[in-house]
Amino acid sequence: MELSDLKTFAAVARCGGITRAAGELNTVQSNVTNRIRALETEIGTPLFERHARGMTLTDAGRRLLPYADRLNALSNEALAAARDDGVAKGPLAIGAMETTAAVRLPPLLAQFHQRHPEVQLSLRTGPTAMLAEAVITSTLDGAFIAGPIDHPDLMSTVAFKEELVLLTARRWKTLAALRARTPASGPTILVFRTGCSYRQRLEQLMSELGWPTAARLEFGTLDGIIGCVAADMGVTALPRAVAERSDQAGMVRMHTLNGPHRRVETLFIRRRAAHEGTALRSFLACLRLSGLSVAA
Repeated sequence: MELSDLKTFAAVARCGGITRAAGELNTVQSNVTNRIRALETEIGTPLFERHARGMTLTDAGRRLLPYADRLNALSNEALAAARDDGVAKGPLAIGAMETTAAVRLPPLLAQFHQRHPEVQLSLRTGPTAMLAEAVITSTLDGAFIAGPIDHPDLMSTVAFKEELVLLTARRWKTLAALRARTPASGPTILVFRTGCSYRQRLEQLMSELGWPTAARLEFGTLDGIIGCVAADMGVTALPRAVAERSDQAGMVRMHTLNGPHRRVETLFIRRRAAHEGTALRSFLACLRLSGLSVAA
């Protein structure tokens, strides 16, 4: 089983077809087709279902894909380790929650880029669960997520601590007023998609307030959530620093929370067994020097 065949197989699975995979791999379609056929012949079973809209994995293909991803990631890691001459350069893929990317990271990223201009830094935003999985599978070199996290393949550094607040429209002066004047099911909660740790905390809070069945509206952007809170469509939970720096801060009310929901740590995670290249070590050093990192 050739590594190049597995790389081609993973690309087709990711792209959903030969044409897009060939473009991603910068090769001709016939080469992709031949490699997939050779791999299927070697394994002795089809890896894809072919249909008019593209290709989808068979059961065998779904079982093979995680192994192909791990081998491809290990190959890339080995190449990066061999090329690492102690100078911070090359690609560095960092992930972050959208709230972190919007408020905490711009000064850090600017400082890092100024110090290490040869590093090709990329930033991907997403919910905590997705970011953690991307670090585990080596899609990302590291990521900022909401703690806590306990996974044997991950190690973490506390980047900073946040105070979580409940955001409502301005007319709700107290949580008691909100509780007294909303339906028995509670207010609609405005959240990011499943996997967001702030969403999980808000759902727990709603349950403790007696509203376990509160309706949910999912959003893809931070501005969209805060704007709809300001319009009194519902409530949300966000770090105070994020809410205060929003352009719409004056249009919402921030309610202090009590108990375990109030404090949350933002962690920078990376894979425990991975080669920690110079670019990543330099990023960690920049994080500590920036004053954001409060513990190692």
